[in-house]
Amino acid sequence: MRTPIHRLLVAVVATLALVLAGCGDDDDPVASSGDAAPVDTADDDAGPDDEGTFPVTVTSDGVETTIEARPEAIVSLSPTATEMLFAIGAGDQVAAVDDFSNFPAEAPTTDLSGFDPNVEAIIAEEPDLVILSGDRNDVVAGLAAVDVPAIVVPAATTIDDTYAQIELLGAATGHVGDAAELVGRMQADIEELVAQVPERDEPLTYYHELDDTLFSVTSDTFIGEIYALAGLENVADAADPNGEAGGYPQLSAELLVEADPDFIFLADTKCCAQDAETVAARPGFADLQAVRNGNVVELDDDIASRWGPRIVDFLRAVVEATAGVEAATAAG
Repeated sequence: MRTPIHRLLVAVVATLALVLAGCGDDDDPVASSGDAAPVDTADDDAGPDDEGTFPVTVTSDGVETTIEARPEAIVSLSPTATEMLFAIGAGDQVAAVDDFSNFPAEAPTTDLSGFDPNVEAIIAEEPDLVILSGDRNDVVAGLAAVDVPAIVVPAATTIDDTYAQIELLGAATGHVGDAAELVGRMQADIEELVAQVPERDEPLTYYHELDDTLFSVTSDTFIGEIYALAGLENVADAADPNGEAGGYPQLSAELLVEADPDFIFLADTKCCAQDAETVAARPGFADLQAVRNGNVVELDDDIASRWGPRIVDFLRAVVEATAGVEAATAAG
């Protein structure tokens, strides 16, 4: 069943967010990867579009990793990294992906776990590069012991983190130009979508739901940044004013009823079978203006939670759902 797994993942995200907020660290899963960037190559005379320049040293999550030759058997234990790899043209180099990497359809999904990685199981795939979203179970050290390079690309905090990770994976796989082209397209698409956002006298307010226990996100997350680009104001910010929940607070029904958001966005339609009807059936929710006005938006869980190339699709869904709606109209 996916529902308990999803709830466990949401709980872990929130728990780690609390730990990281206290430590001031930028580790997985709710952290910045803004330092992700290629830092060195073997040939200083090689141009930026020289895709075949190896060895290359890249830095991600504060750790330098040297890749001696173009990888031809990549194992990706991050659904977002999997999407990035295929989007930059490195799909043919991917030998295996984790059990949650369900996009694109041609990704070679296995029973490997990115949430609870096992070094022996990974090594059995004979990888020459492993991509992870976090160093759980000391898997990076275990891979290093058998001379398999690993890159940790933690969850993005900002959209710029997404761009940096795409370019890093481009450098690591020999697709520098493809990665740069993808980033350029994403930036252009996002700029075009932002230009479509109408000017409003008052911003529309929203609640983004991670699961039906009311875990949400604040504006200090890459998800929150998407909504800000669409001109929306987040009611969940009030639940984490000091960032102690790492941007992933659990809200109360009372807070939501009092905030009465213009829109409710459900990112738990797959995991938890939530939709406009189930939301309306919750105690006190039928009177929320988002419910009364038909502004409960059912998102694709994966698109709304991964920080890869499909953030453009996420933004498009938000912009299209809110187009033509004024705060005063929603309140009526």
